Amino acid sequence: MKLPIAEFWLLLRRYLIPQGTRVAWMSLFLLLGIGLQVLNPQIARRFVDATQNTGDTSNLTVLAVLFIIAALVSSGLRAVAAYVSNDVAWRSTNALRADLAAHTLNLGMDFHKSRPPGEMIERIDGDVNALSGFFSSFVVSLGGNALLLIGVLLALTIQDWRLGLAFTVYSIIGAIVLTLSSRFATAWQEEREKAAQFYGFLGEVLNATEDIRGNGAVAWVLRRMRLEMRALFQVRLNANIKGSIVWGASIIFWVTADALTYGLGSSFYRDGTLSLGAVYMVMHYAWMVAEPIDRFRQQMQELQRAEASIARVRELFAFQPSIVTGVKSLPKQTGGLPVYLEHVSFAYEDNVLVLDNVNLQLEAGSVLGLLGRTGSGKTTLARLLFRFYDPQQGSVQIAGQDIRHFDLAQYRAGIALVTQDVQLFQATLRDNLTFFDTTISDTRLLEALHSLGLADWFAALPKGLDTALTADSLSSGEAQLVALARTFLRDPKLIILDEASARLDPATEHHLERALDKLLEHRTVIIIAHRLKTVERATHILVLQQGKVLEFGQRQALARNPNSSFAELRRVGLEEVLV
Repeated sequence: MKLPIAEFWLLLRRYLIPQGTRVAWMSLFLLLGIGLQVLNPQIARRFVDATQNTGDTSNLTVLAVLFIIAALVSSGLRAVAAYVSNDVAWRSTNALRADLAAHTLNLGMDFHKSRPPGEMIERIDGDVNALSGFFSSFVVSLGGNALLLIGVLLALTIQDWRLGLAFTVYSIIGAIVLTLSSRFATAWQEEREKAAQFYGFLGEVLNATEDIRGNGAVAWVLRRMRLEMRALFQVRLNANIKGSIVWGASIIFWVTADALTYGLGSSFYRDGTLSLGAVYMVMHYAWMVAEPIDRFRQQMQELQRAEASIARVRELFAFQPSIVTGVKSLPKQTGGLPVYLEHVSFAYEDNVLVLDNVNLQLEAGSVLGLLGRTGSGKTTLARLLFRFYDPQQGSVQIAGQDIRHFDLAQYRAGIALVTQDVQLFQATLRDNLTFFDTTISDTRLLEALHSLGLADWFAALPKGLDTALTADSLSSGEAQLVALARTFLRDPKLIILDEASARLDPATEHHLERALDKLLEHRTVIIIAHRLKTVERATHILVLQQGKVLEFGQRQALARNPNSSFAELRRVGLEEVLV
């Protein structure tokens, strides 16, 4: 195996130890079932030999009943073991999925921007699904099959050393052939990679359905999908062909086992070494020798898939967050938080500066209107404030502290970012407002909606807080109202509105304006906007141009200055200039 065996044990130890009781029960059921499997041919032997005797046959019924009981109990134990193993698999893989999801959510935006959602779904769910057999019973079943094989070989050796030797050699050769299958693991890893690429493409296509149809690109998408599916088929076919080599070898060994059994059994029966019952027992044991080898073959294929998936899981865990959390707590104070930017420069890639030596001093409780043409760096500044990225040069400070020193989760909990694209979950209005936090009471939700002036809007909903929402059940403006209510419930001291009113419909605009009036009280607010009406509530104006500060000052002072850029924007119309 190319992957160190320690990686297997590390993963098993991490996710199976919490399932220790279930694994112990599964092991017990498997071992008891194995013991009964080894015992049953001995009962069958005695039964067959008893039928050859012309004397007392009264114990035939007892032997038959024992055989049936042993077979039923063995089957029942294996069924229970299979149930417990699947339960262990689901619990373990769900824990792994949760860890992978939490890890990826903590990774930086640079990671997520470079990988489509479909690929991440396949990495987190598809790869983990491939590990279900590995977690459920691989180690226990591997050990159980080894014990079964050892028990059968011992029973054959006790019967006749030549039988034991012949089937031991047979088993060793089978094990050697099976170990050769490990070289096919790379084929399964390629299959997992190609599957992730296909689902990444599929996720992008499904997310862009309207654009694809609107631009007449359906035929191109279908052609591209056919190529992606064909590529996946070729890789998967190659992996299955290589895996079937081991399957073919196991079939040959089944036939070889039969030939070996018939040859040795008939020879020993003719010379009187074995009775008829003993010959049947040897045949039964021979099938039992071939069965573990076939299971080894299945487990080796499972291991190949597991090896490929573990390598990809390990690769995903190896990615480290580009944003490292600090330890300090965000100050708790009234009246908002002061914001300072000192010589901030930032580039996404290729050293092309999106923000170039930006300086800003915004006092607590101020409302900043952030203006600039598309691509001037407005949204990037918001992302830096929320620590989606860190600047390459300079520092972003809140309340006199570099935000890199704050505990990341606690810092983000104390500020809020509202964008023009609001994510609605397929759940009730209550869950969409609280983000599924059951500790927030309905009374508090209703008070928040009333405080924001949204009582009339809320009253028009068919089922109130129990109204079911989907991505298309609310207009853009109504979705913005939900986003503002979410923000109000968190009571942040710094709010960033990234063009939150850009897609507002007239029917709900007055609701939004009243909600903003309430939301902006006693908080520091940064409003990124293209609409003049929105920034008229600002106390300060910052105009960016090509990533640099073109103008900064009090809104009223800039408005009175006929030579200011802001005054020019007001004269010619903000919406026309900043697009």
